[in-house]
Amino acid sequence: MGADMSENDSANKPVVRPIIIKKKIIKAAGHHGGAWKVAYADFVTAMMAFFLLMWLLNATSEEQRQGIAAYFSPGIPIFSETGGGQGMFGGETVFSEDTKESSNGGTVGDRSEDRSGNAGSTGVMESKEGEGDAGAGDGDAEFTEIENMFRGNSGESWAADPLLKHVATRITDEGLIIDIFDLPESPLFNTGTNQPSEKMYLLLEMISRVIGAVTNNIAISAHIDSIPEPGATLDGFSLTAGRALIANSVMIEAGVDPNRFTRLTGGSDRTPVGQGAPEYRNRRVEIVLLRKDR
Repeated sequence: MGADMSENDSANKPVVRPIIIKKKIIKAAGHHGGAWKVAYADFVTAMMAFFLLMWLLNATSEEQRQGIAAYFSPGIPIFSETGGGQGMFGGETVFSEDTKESSNGGTVGDRSEDRSGNAGSTGVMESKEGEGDAGAGDGDAEFTEIENMFRGNSGESWAADPLLKHVATRITDEGLIIDIFDLPESPLFNTGTNQPSEKMYLLLEMISRVIGAVTNNIAISAHIDSIPEPGATLDGFSLTAGRALIANSVMIEAGVDPNRFTRLTGGSDRTPVGQGAPEYRNRRVEIVLLRKDR
């Protein structure tokens, strides 16, 4: 009887099952972020700019590229349709009384300045009170102001505008000499004639604008080298005298007062630049801003 009861109790007792806990570890994928998108966008932008530059270089002429470069470079505007302002020097004009150029020395071209025996007033600027009479030092300083207009106050202007490679300045006892000279494969006049090249027209117009700021008298002399120019029908003196006269006419048309011109000469090949200078350097036109006492 007791045994039967024990068996019944075991049969009615619920079976306790073990609890099994499963730990499921989920490995999340790494998060890359959006930094790569920024780098990719920069790369695409740079490539677009590169191919746009290549297209522009192929689609524009040399003159147009020079004009674009001149727009972003301070100095004397060779092309009247370019430049960052209404006139020269950041919107100012050479007529502005408030425009002051630095007095850094030096020249535009390869020739050094002649500082010896420079006496007399240049008439470029009025002497300030307390500085004494305009003597040699004052004259040089005043002419340097004109030289700095060709420099553009930002290094050599010819580095920004290739046309100014034709220009050099120097100070002598006569005055400030603006020397315009030939370069290889880039003549100022058509060979054997008095007809100016397009570059010569542009240079003479630019120089006329600069010297319009002063009242000094002007002398012009033209020169050639000793090598006969092909096709020339005139002798050296007639050829250079004609070129000086043409330069005078272009400058008058550009606005220079005709009464300022005191001398037009043709030097032929009798006054070379100096020993060691290349022959093409002797083919030149010299425009002299004369001192007031001359």
